[in-house]
Amino acid sequence: MRAQDSTSERTIAESRIRSLTGSEPASFLAGVPESFQAFRASAGSLDPGRPGLRALLALGAVAVLVAGFFLWRSRPVPEPLPAPTPVPSSMPGPGPGPAQSTAVTTKVTVHVAGKVHDPGVYPLPTGSRVQDAISAAGGVRRGASLDTLNLARRLVDGEQIMVGRPAVAPGPAEAPDAAVLDLNAATQDQLEQLPGVGEVLASRIVDFRTTHGGFTSVDQLREVSGIGTRRFEEIKPKVRV
Repeated sequence: MRAQDSTSERTIAESRIRSLTGSEPASFLAGVPESFQAFRASAGSLDPGRPGLRALLALGAVAVLVAGFFLWRSRPVPEPLPAPTPVPSSMPGPGPGPAQSTAVTTKVTVHVAGKVHDPGVYPLPTGSRVQDAISAAGGVRRGASLDTLNLARRLVDGEQIMVGRPAVAPGPAEAPDAAVLDLNAATQDQLEQLPGVGEVLASRIVDFRTTHGGFTSVDQLREVSGIGTRRFEEIKPKVRV
């Protein structure tokens, strides 16, 4: 069959040459170079025929499938995005009432007095020592003694530090009967503790003090209704102005 196909193709080619040139194919081919004729002869021998053409088509289809497979494998694969990190809310949650912040005391205030260069009231960080308070007041004056102070003691808010003076030991408290009252500062209850003075007389003393703008002397007690000479002599040592 292959020979028949080649013969028919050759016959068709010769007919076309005869129609174009008006001469026989042999005389036409005589003018064609030998190299071209050799090429034509070799090309005819390379004709695969229909079975070979089918095989080439099958190989081409397989090559296309393989190329498509590799292209599919090399396509970019989308990667899932990581989940967003939750941001903690800074807003306070609902509560029964407004949030109340507890104030934290970070300072203590002390009074440094005595033989220091700059006596006064100083705020210092919590945990400060007596030595820190003295340094804040400018240091100790020349010749002042610190033997009565514990320089390593922690400060207490509101205390007084006396530098260079001996600590005065508190004496025994006076008995109520021996206490001397200030007529301009004593309360009615305190005035009732005076000898011979009851609730009514103490109220009169307070009224007299309010009306006259205070006592200017102890002798003004004589002007209070109900205080005679004898009672005045009993009250006089117990009061002052």
